[in-house]
Amino acid sequence: MPSVEAHALRPYRRNLLIPGLSLALAAAALWSLTIGRYPVPTTQILQILFSHCPFLDSIDYDNVPLVIVEIVRLPRVLLVILCGMSLAMAGAALQGVFRNPLVGPEVCGVSAGASFGGVLAIIQGWSITGMVAMAFAFGVAALAAAFLLTRLAQNRAVVALVLAGIIIGSFFSALVGTAQYFADPQTKLPSIIYWLLGSFADANANKVGIVAVNFLLAGTALLALRWRINLLSLGDTDAEALGIHIERLRWTVVALVSLLVAAQVSVSGGVGWVGLVVPHIARMAVGPNHAKLLPASALLGGLYLLVMDDIARTVAVDEIPIGLLTAIIGTPAFAAIFWKLKGKGWSND
Repeated sequence: MPSVEAHALRPYRRNLLIPGLSLALAAAALWSLTIGRYPVPTTQILQILFSHCPFLDSIDYDNVPLVIVEIVRLPRVLLVILCGMSLAMAGAALQGVFRNPLVGPEVCGVSAGASFGGVLAIIQGWSITGMVAMAFAFGVAALAAAFLLTRLAQNRAVVALVLAGIIIGSFFSALVGTAQYFADPQTKLPSIIYWLLGSFADANANKVGIVAVNFLLAGTALLALRWRINLLSLGDTDAEALGIHIERLRWTVVALVSLLVAAQVSVSGGVGWVGLVVPHIARMAVGPNHAKLLPASALLGGLYLLVMDDIARTVAVDEIPIGLLTAIIGTPAFAAIFWKLKGKGWSND
């Protein structure tokens, strides 16, 4: 009876996965604080982190590690984790709403639209708050345009939405290129190019706060909608029979996803493929129930992007743009997913 016992243990292992991912993410964050051009021992990291606890005596330590940990590395680690969690949760929600693991912020045009909004904000010299607003507005506009194009074509299939998203994404990518062409080559263009490649080198407490607020608001709302997303994953007909207002739910999820993606794009530029690949891996681990899939995707996304950022800032003398690393790894992973599913959705699950 080994197969029966293994099957009986499967739900138990799934219940342990989210706590395990939480511990792994905490350990990875602690490890990320220790590595870099100026290594800091783990014991000293813990001393610095706990030195502000009111129940403990103040701890004496050198000022150099204090600056490195609290001002440079800690905001960056927190920002990377929050952005990874935002992208992965956004991708999981989109895939559930549109019933296909081949759907993501990049494929639907959200990232391209948000990038164009961010580029406009850079050209205008706006603050980070203005960048979030512009990225959100154009991210929603891009996904709305893709959805409208699908409706005009009178095709409700997910493949049609993906094709429409590619069209709209290409259009906004062309607008980004046009903006780069007309940007000031001495002042604006280098900032735009560096920003589009994706980087967390300029992480600070303000950026952490912006992404954290957006993640708490949009992420909590998505978790509150987890059971409705489960019903929508059954199909439009079954969801309508169970009393779900499909269009309203879809647009609500679209707005929340756009908010998550816009916050990430505004603080770190283009970081692709996280929201497309990570949710599918999480789904293979915990199943299609979004009550577990959304938090598992978020934790796995934070862990994945943190590892990518550690590689980006330590593997070479000059920091590698993280958007290049996620694309190099995400593209073959997406190709493998596409080959495995033969371009189909979840109808055969």
